[in-house]
Amino acid sequence: MNRIPYKFRRSALLLLFLLSTALPALGANRCTVKAVGINFASYVASLKNITGTLTVTCSKGLAYGIALNSGLSSGATITDRAMSGPSGTLLRYGIYTNASHSINWGDSSGTNWVTGTGTGTAQKYNIYGQLPANQYVTVGTYSDRITASVEGAGVATVTASFLVNASAKAHCTVSSSAMAFGTYSGAVNNSTSTISATCSDATSYTIGLNAGKSKGATITKRAMTGPRGALLHYGLYSDAARTVNWGNTAATNWVTGTGNGTTQSVTVYGQIPAGQSIAPGSYSDTIIATLTY
Repeated sequence: MNRIPYKFRRSALLLLFLLSTALPALGANRCTVKAVGINFASYVASLKNITGTLTVTCSKGLAYGIALNSGLSSGATITDRAMSGPSGTLLRYGIYTNASHSINWGDSSGTNWVTGTGTGTAQKYNIYGQLPANQYVTVGTYSDRITASVEGAGVATVTASFLVNASAKAHCTVSSSAMAFGTYSGAVNNSTSTISATCSDATSYTIGLNAGKSKGATITKRAMTGPRGALLHYGLYSDAARTVNWGNTAATNWVTGTGNGTTQSVTVYGQIPAGQSIAPGSYSDTIIATLTY
C-alpha cells in the first residue's frame, strides 16, 4: 500500500480547511437594486410632481442605506439638481424622500439618505420628483442621470442609474398696470402704463391692444366714458413720441418681442388730446392686452 508523504497530507488538509471556511462568505450578505426613472413629460412653467421607484433586494436582516448622487449637470448639488437642455440651458428640479416634497434625498449617511433592513425579498421605495414653477427656459428636451447606490456592512456597494427628463414647451404670462391721467383741464395730458410679459427663453411673442369698451371706439379713436355717456377721447401708442398707434393687427400696429426667461416691461404711452369740452366727472375705459406666442 502506498502512503502519502506527511507534508503532502498536511497541505491537502490545510487547503480543504481554507476552502471550507471561505465558501459560506460568498453567498452571505448581498444586495441588488433596480430603478424606474422620472419623466416629467411636458413642462409649461407650472409646478409638476412625478414619482419614480427604486426596488432593493437585500439579504434578510442586512441594514443598508440608499444614496442618490447629484446627477450629471454642471454645478449641480444634491439640493440643487438640474436637467441639461439646448445649448447647456438648465432646468432645475428636486428629488425627495416624502410625498410632501420637503425632505431632500441625498447621499450622506445618517442625514439625507434612505435606510432599510433587508427581508430577502424586493422592497420598493418611491422617488418623489418635483419641477418648480416659473422656469421659463428655452423650448426643448431636458435630461439628467441619477445614480442610486445601496451600501451595507460587509457587502459590496451596488448601483443603478435612472433618467430624469422633461420637455419644456413655450409659455408666456402677461400682466399690466393702470394708466392714470389724473385731472384733464383741456390741455394735452400724457400718461403711461406698463405691460409685463414673461416668456420662455427665445420665444417670440406679440402684444395687441383692443379698442376698449366705449361706444363706437376703434383702435385709432379710443374713448373713456363718463357722466351720462359722455366721451373723452384718448390714444395709446408704442413710442414715447406718441406717433405710432398701438393696435391689435398682425405685423402693422401691434408690438413684438422675444422672451428671455425673465419678466420684460413694455411701456404703453397714452395721450388725451387738447381742446375737448366735456362734462365734469370721472371717465374710464378698459383695454384688453392680448399676448400671442
